[in-house]
Amino acid sequence: MTAIRVLLADDHEFYRSGFRNALETQPDLDCVADVGDGRAAVAEIERLRPDVAVLDVRMPRMDGLAAAETVLAGGGPTRVMLLTTYDDDSYIYRGLRAGASGFCLKSMPTEELLGAIRIVARGDALIDPSVTRRLVTRFTDGLAPTPATNAPAELDRLTAREREILIEVARGHSNAEIAARLYVGEQTVKTHVSHLLTKLDLRDRVQAVIYAYENALL
Repeated sequence: MTAIRVLLADDHEFYRSGFRNALETQPDLDCVADVGDGRAAVAEIERLRPDVAVLDVRMPRMDGLAAAETVLAGGGPTRVMLLTTYDDDSYIYRGLRAGASGFCLKSMPTEELLGAIRIVARGDALIDPSVTRRLVTRFTDGLAPTPATNAPAELDRLTAREREILIEVARGHSNAEIAARLYVGEQTVKTHVSHLLTKLDLRDRVQAVIYAYENALL
């Protein structure tokens, strides 16, 4: 089994060291580099092309958001997972809009953060539910960009169930939660999510959340 190659960027050396130690205990995760600022992260990502870059939002020289925007605009293979503290939620929309595949709280248990890296590496997306729900509040309060007034034509491609599930995804619900709310199987939800992402030409759930709010589906 090929290990997932991970780059870690965080300016807090104690946190970074502890996270790297945790990564090194996992046979399927390989920390190829750890750096203390965003500019160094961009340089190392371009050099090493890791599978996943874990970037702290707040770093010197170049913050994690700017680093994510730079890396993802280049179209390389590296997927980005952003780490944030609770008071960073004003940056959530910008990070998701840049194309980050994960947005997790630094206070999450280490095992959950390691699991999030695996989820992102396999091409899925993960947003901490509390982060998503605060994002919902931001939109509701009008702090995010104004959504489009006319629904795009591609929405007509969705079935009624797919549209319903898209709205549930945008509300920050997991597949299991959606399944329980709609009284269907979790695999059925996964299938619908896959279909709606394909029909709307979206990469992952993160883009689906943004799409729903930008087009005023809630």
